[in-house]
Amino acid sequence: MQTRHLAKDLSLLVLFTAAAVLVHGYHPGTEDDCVYLSAIKQDLRPELYPHDSDFFSLQSQATVFDRLIAGSISLTRLPVEWAVLLWHVASIILVIWGCWRVSRRCFAEPYAQWAGVALVSALLTLPVAGTALYLVDQYLHPRALATAVILAAIVAVLDRRRVVAGALLALALTIHPIMAALGISFCFFLDFSLAGQSRMDRGSGAPQYPASTALAAIAPLGWVFEPVSDAWRQAANHSNYYFLSRWQWYEWVGVFAPLALLWWVRRTSLRNGSAMAARVSSSLVWYGSFQFLIALLILTPHRLERLRSLQPMRYLHLLYLLAALIGGGVIGQRILRRHAWRWILLFLPLAAGMFYVQRQLFSGTEHLELPGRATRNPWVAAFQWASRNTPTDALFALDPQYVRSAGEDFHSFRAISERGMLADAVKDAPVVTQVPRLAKEWQDETEARAGWGRFQKADLERLRARYGVTWVVLERPGVAGLDCPFQNDRLLVCRLN
Repeated sequence: MQTRHLAKDLSLLVLFTAAAVLVHGYHPGTEDDCVYLSAIKQDLRPELYPHDSDFFSLQSQATVFDRLIAGSISLTRLPVEWAVLLWHVASIILVIWGCWRVSRRCFAEPYAQWAGVALVSALLTLPVAGTALYLVDQYLHPRALATAVILAAIVAVLDRRRVVAGALLALALTIHPIMAALGISFCFFLDFSLAGQSRMDRGSGAPQYPASTALAAIAPLGWVFEPVSDAWRQAANHSNYYFLSRWQWYEWVGVFAPLALLWWVRRTSLRNGSAMAARVSSSLVWYGSFQFLIALLILTPHRLERLRSLQPMRYLHLLYLLAALIGGGVIGQRILRRHAWRWILLFLPLAAGMFYVQRQLFSGTEHLELPGRATRNPWVAAFQWASRNTPTDALFALDPQYVRSAGEDFHSFRAISERGMLADAVKDAPVVTQVPRLAKEWQDETEARAGWGRFQKADLERLRARYGVTWVVLERPGVAGLDCPFQNDRLLVCRLN
């Protein structure tokens, strides 16, 4: 009987993982993968990116993520593309498994447990208020692995295994320090909630986590403490989530509505006899309220602007994830139960809606960018050609806003082509806010390409003389007088002789 239940649970975990990938898509080399995929590739081939590796390698020093993935590739000898895909799928199944383990401790009914897991699986690409985050990205990201470890730590706290929880949180710090610090914060609130009056009776004081967690929290490297400049402020200005005054009204609803929902879930769970779900919900309310006050203290005073890059509003990520999990469990208890048609009426339209949104976001690209599959995205095709047909030490220039071009879909030239490029104005800017020493270089290289759409051959030659640019990627009709060995209906890849 136990073996049959285990097989059923494993089958459901695999099913939810497969459904999540099919609904939310897979897009390696997009968005923040400009940092992580580039770092993985340089770990494997140190000769890559001789000109511009600082724009990803310095930030990645604070995490073991890229070295972990690169080490697994060296060990297994799998192609990079397949290894990254497998790690992505593994990170999703670990997150879903972690959600299931938390849900099992919050709800007695299996249908409530799986309803919470199903809701999280359907909402992986749900935007988290104004933080520029999803619950899980459409590509391999250290945040997903760190989230899986944090969920395991939450399970350990629920099981009253503090040493295990502390060790897991220390591990999470090595993968994604910011998210792990927020996980530590929630675990403290949860631990206090669970201990309650009995702690005072025993006189045991605060929960004891290994000192390594505190040390790791302050260990990130010297560039974290570097002073800021006007160039740094220009880069920070590209990230609206650093400035609460720029948040839209619906984003503010996304800050406070989950707290109200969680308070309702707490009361409902108490009535349903789900005491643990009520405790987790109340801990989330206290955690969210506390972290919001911390965010106000960091993001409001001008004198603390250097701390903006800590992104304190990202506490909402864990809040959203657990709110969906616990809220889904309550829906399962009160509404879905064992009625299959109710599950279909809820989750089929929800999954279809999430799929539709992803197709709009990546309208110029296949929904699943699988290894070996020919791309229909002209930008990705040009980047792939550059990887195969240009020297390893080539330095490219592109429109500094190229990732925002129609149909480009935020694919990273650096990550896909494995070639160096002058800094871009969009995805390199957040890296600059983390590493202030790069601000002046970023500002110079982006401003040198102001008016890119009007550039002529002489302007490109100026970039060659100033920075050593040897190749350019241009949108049609291009620039007269250049040798362009690659062309498609949208782009040209041209050599500067």
